[in-house]
Amino acid sequence: MPLSVEQALANFSQRYVEAWKEKHDSLPINEELVGLASPCIDETRNLEVLWQPVARDESIRLVNIENGIELDLHDDFHAFYGAQFSADMTAKFEGMNVELLQIWSDEDLENLQGNMLGHLVMQRRLKLVPTLFIAVTDDEMEVISICNQSGEVILDTVGTKKRKVLAESMAEFLEKLEPVVA
Repeated sequence: MPLSVEQALANFSQRYVEAWKEKHDSLPINEELVGLASPCIDETRNLEVLWQPVARDESIRLVNIENGIELDLHDDFHAFYGAQFSADMTAKFEGMNVELLQIWSDEDLENLQGNMLGHLVMQRRLKLVPTLFIAVTDDEMEVISICNQSGEVILDTVGTKKRKVLAESMAEFLEKLEPVVA
């Protein structure tokens, strides 16, 4: 039986934390998230937080986006963003640098929902098949997204019809990700 998105995300998160510990002998450290509350924070030092992913007590669905645009969103999208709190995590996918977007806190969730709603409204205006971003790349015009119709994970050129399938499913994509720790 294939892995669920939640399990594939938990597996990648664990690989990321282990890679960080191996390189730095500590939990992952982030300087940009200092002062922002999160269940992920293990310790706050002067200008940095040590953090680790934390599974939600109960998975959530991002229904505010669905209600805002009157569109049912792919279950993999809900599973990806609704399973845990975490800082963003860097990785490689088949040689491509990616930063996996995550939810740091409930406040961060509200920001994501607003950004995703804006993204979907733009796509609707351009008459594009809806996609749901999950990661950014080195090219600011390309994002990694879930195709809302097929569930495939794609390299999506923002505002265009240019798309390249990277994986047949979100779980497959997450399993192929290799953590990158600076």
